[in-house]
Amino acid sequence: MGRDLTRPAGLARLAFRRWPIRRKLLAMVLLPLLVVLPLLGLALLWWGNMALDRLLVTKVRADLAVAHGYFDRMLDQVGASAAAVADSHTLAQALRGGATPAELQGLLARWREREGLDTVELRTPEGRRVASDWAEGGMALPFVEPPAGRRSATVEVLSPGQLAALAPALRDRVPVPLLPTRNAVPTERHDEDRAMVALASAPVRDDTGRLLGHVQAGLLLNRNLPFIDRLNDIVYPEGSLPWGSVGTATLFLDDVRISTNVRLFGGEGRERAIGTRVSATVRQAVLGQGATWLDRAFVVSDWYVSGYEPIADHTGRRVGMLYVGFLERPFTWLKYAVLASIGLLFFAVMVAASVVSLRWARAIFKPLEQMSRTMQRVEAGDAAARVGPVASRDEIGELAAHFDHLLDTQAEQTEALRRWNAELDAKVAERTRELQAAQRQLVRAEKLAAVGQLTAGVAHEVNNPIAVIQGNLDLVRELLGPAAAPVSGELKLIDEQIERMRLIVTQLLQFARPTEYAGYVESLAPAALLEASLVLVAPLLAKAGIAVTRDFRAAGTVAMNRHELQQVLVNLLVNALQAMPDGGELHLCTRDWPDGGGVDLVVADTGPGLPDELRAQLFQPFVTRKPDGTGLGLWISQSLVERYGGEIRAANRPGGGAEITVALRADVPPVG
Repeated sequence: MGRDLTRPAGLARLAFRRWPIRRKLLAMVLLPLLVVLPLLGLALLWWGNMALDRLLVTKVRADLAVAHGYFDRMLDQVGASAAAVADSHTLAQALRGGATPAELQGLLARWREREGLDTVELRTPEGRRVASDWAEGGMALPFVEPPAGRRSATVEVLSPGQLAALAPALRDRVPVPLLPTRNAVPTERHDEDRAMVALASAPVRDDTGRLLGHVQAGLLLNRNLPFIDRLNDIVYPEGSLPWGSVGTATLFLDDVRISTNVRLFGGEGRERAIGTRVSATVRQAVLGQGATWLDRAFVVSDWYVSGYEPIADHTGRRVGMLYVGFLERPFTWLKYAVLASIGLLFFAVMVAASVVSLRWARAIFKPLEQMSRTMQRVEAGDAAARVGPVASRDEIGELAAHFDHLLDTQAEQTEALRRWNAELDAKVAERTRELQAAQRQLVRAEKLAAVGQLTAGVAHEVNNPIAVIQGNLDLVRELLGPAAAPVSGELKLIDEQIERMRLIVTQLLQFARPTEYAGYVESLAPAALLEASLVLVAPLLAKAGIAVTRDFRAAGTVAMNRHELQQVLVNLLVNALQAMPDGGELHLCTRDWPDGGGVDLVVADTGPGLPDELRAQLFQPFVTRKPDGTGLGLWISQSLVERYGGEIRAANRPGGGAEITVALRADVPPVG
C-alpha cells in the first residue's frame, strides 16, 4: 500500500525530504539544544520571577508591621501624655483650690506645649467639658470614656460640625482639596472637610482615689507631616532600600491622603500628594472588606510595592488606612537583570554547544553548498564560476573537483559556439543594412515618381488656363488702348502674377523633370523681399486681425531666384497666418550670420506651435495637419532653398508659437 501523504506525519516526512542538506544537518544537531535548554530556561525564569515577587511581598509585609507598631506607639504616647496631665499634682491642687476656667486654660496650654499635643481638655466625671487649652465653653471634642477608669487611646473622625472644638490654627489644617486620581472611585465631593484625631482619655483622682474628672488629649493627624515623615524614617531609614528605590508612608482618612510623603508626579522637592485618593480596588479590599493589601499598586504616578491596612475608631468602624510602600521600578530592573542573566547564561551555553556542533556539521554541508552556488551562478550566466578547493578530502571533495573539470570542458565548447555565432550575427547584420538601404531607396524612388506624375499633370492642367488668361489680358489691353491707362498698375500686377504662375508651373515641372529646368539667380535684399511678400498676403492679415512686427537687421544680400524665394516666403507666411485663426502677432526678422557668410530670414507666429511628432517629419512630402492641404508646400520650399545651398529649420518659440528660419548664403557680405 502507498503512504498517505495527506496525514500530518506524511506531510512532515515529505517536507523533511525537500529540505536542503544544511537544514537537515542543523535540525539533527541543534534540535536538542533549541528545545530542551529553552524549556529549562523558561522554567527557571518563571520560578525566579515568582520568587522575587514573593520576596518583595514579604518585605512590604514586614514594613507594614513596623509602621503599625509605630502607629500604636503614637497612640500610646498620646495616652501617656493624657495620663501625665491627669496625674499632675499641680492639676489636683488647681481643682481643689477652685481654679477659674481661665487659670485652667493656661495650665492646660502649658501641658499641651510640653507634651507635644494639639489639644487638651478637662472634663467632669460625666464627660462635660470644664476647660480646654485654647478657649472657654463652646463645642467640645467627642468624649471617649476610658474603660474601667483606666486611660485609653483611639482614632476618631470629626465631622465638619465638630471642628469648632479645635483651635483655629488646627482647623486650618483640616480641609483637603480632592485631586483627580487615576482609578479612584468616582465622587461628587471636591474637598475632604473631616478631621482624623488621635484621642486619649485619662482619669483625674484626688489623694483618696475619688474621681475628679477626666483629661482628654488629642493629636490632629490631618497634614501632620512630622508624624508621617518620622514614621517613614523608622520604616525606611536611609540606605535601607537598595538600587535607588524610595520608601513612602501615608495616612488615609477614608480613601483620601491626609498625611503623606508621596510627591505629586514623583521626584524630590515636589508638592506632596495630599488630596489624592486610593484606587477603587484597594479601597474595596481594605475599607470594604477589612483585608490587608500586600501587592503592587499604582500610587499617584508610579507603581509601588504596597501594604495597606485599615484603621478603625473606638466602635470598630473602619475610618481610614495606614500605608507603606517602596518604588517598584528599581526592583523590577533588578528582577529583569537577574532574569536576563539567567537567560544569557542559558544562551551562552546554547551558543557554545551550537558552535561546536556547527563546526562538525559544516565540514559536510559547506562543500555541497559551494557546488550548489556554483551551479546557480553558471545558470545565471557566469561561465567562470567554479567550486574551487574545498576543506573536505573525502568523497565530497572528489565530487567537487570532478564538477569543476566538467565546467571547464563545457566552457571551452561554449566559447567555440560563441565565436561561430558572432560571425553569423555579423554577416546577418551586414545583409540587413544593405536590405534596409535598398528598401529606403526604393521608397524614395516611388515617392518621387508619384510626385513627378502629380506635378506633371498639375502643370499641364494649369498651363492651359494661364495661356487663356494671358491671351484675354493682352486682348483687353489691345481693345482698351489708351483707356487702359487708369488700370495699368493692376494690369501690370496681373502680368506679374501670371508670370509667377508660369514660374510655379515651371518649378513643378522641375520636380517632375529636374534636369530640364533651372532658375536664374539674382542678388536680393531680404527685408525688401519680405515686405513684398507681405503685400501678397495683406488681405489675409487684415481678415485675421494679425499684427506684424519687424526686426530687419541683416546688411547682406542673398543669391537666389526672386520668384522662387518669394514663393518660399509666401508659403511660410500663409502657414503662419493659418496657425493664428483668432489673431495674434506675426514677427519677421532678418539677421546676418555671425561669420558674415549668410543671412537668416525668420517667420515666427504666436500660434500653438509644432508638435514633436510633426516637427520630426515636417519637410517630407504629403505631411500636413490641414484638412485641405497637400503636404507639398514645405517640401517644395525646402527643395528650392537647398538648390541654392541653404536650408530651412523649424523650432518652437519659448513663449509659444512656431519659428521657421530660412538660412541662405550671402551674395554680398555686409561691410564693417
